[in-house]
Amino acid sequence: MNNRTATIFDIQRNSFVDGPGIRTTLFFKGCHLRCAWCHNPEGQRTEPEWMRYPERCVGCGRCEGVSLSDRDFLCFHDGKQICGRKYTTEELLPILLKDKRFYETSGGGVTFSGGECMLQLDALEELLISCREQSIHTAVDTAGDLPFTSFERILPYTDLFLYDLKCLDTDKHRRYTGVGNRRILDNLRQLLRMRAPLWVRIPVIPSVNDSEEEMLGIKRLLDSFGGVERVELLPYHAMGEHKYAAVGRVAKTFAAPDEALMQRLREIFA
Repeated sequence: MNNRTATIFDIQRNSFVDGPGIRTTLFFKGCHLRCAWCHNPEGQRTEPEWMRYPERCVGCGRCEGVSLSDRDFLCFHDGKQICGRKYTTEELLPILLKDKRFYETSGGGVTFSGGECMLQLDALEELLISCREQSIHTAVDTAGDLPFTSFERILPYTDLFLYDLKCLDTDKHRRYTGVGNRRILDNLRQLLRMRAPLWVRIPVIPSVNDSEEEMLGIKRLLDSFGGVERVELLPYHAMGEHKYAAVGRVAKTFAAPDEALMQRLREIFA
């Protein structure tokens, strides 16, 4: 083990939504997409940053003079938090091993998410190898907009890819995420040709991609590629909007899709 360093902004144990079974999800900091509906804005910037909640501050002064590198800082009232801490892979592995027996009994494991976890490829690769040595199932959650050589590096150690698709039209994709989707679709096609285990995850965003026509187009594309194990439709939610103000940005708001719409869209893929 080379003991690479990863910048992590959250560690969630006992997760049921990031792959099969009970999982621990590591959220890597840094993403070059700027999805208008992003519910983890604190994961976009690469470096650690402050999250401030003035309504919780009691003016105790405990945070005065504290730097972003101070890993021991803790605000007792959650008025100010350091988002993003650097961990070595040697520090992270014991955290991932804590729930190994739950992974084994539930068919779960560890999911690497973000942000875009593949932007910290050296640390990600080392963690994947370490999990493989411990017989822990691994999943990599990615937006897919990276050189395919990055996928080739981690493919031998990755048990499952959770692959995001937003919409088919590349101009619309660029308007709402900041990048086009040609490389994303090319990488998806290539992974499936190599028979990589893969689930497609589609965020359902009203006024962006929530039409039956859009979902039928995505289904036809996936059918032409072949090999997708599962498609998950993820309804937009506003639970992350309060975090935009905490990192000094303004959230874009969307309406949440209703259950009737979600059911119609699920039936397209069923």
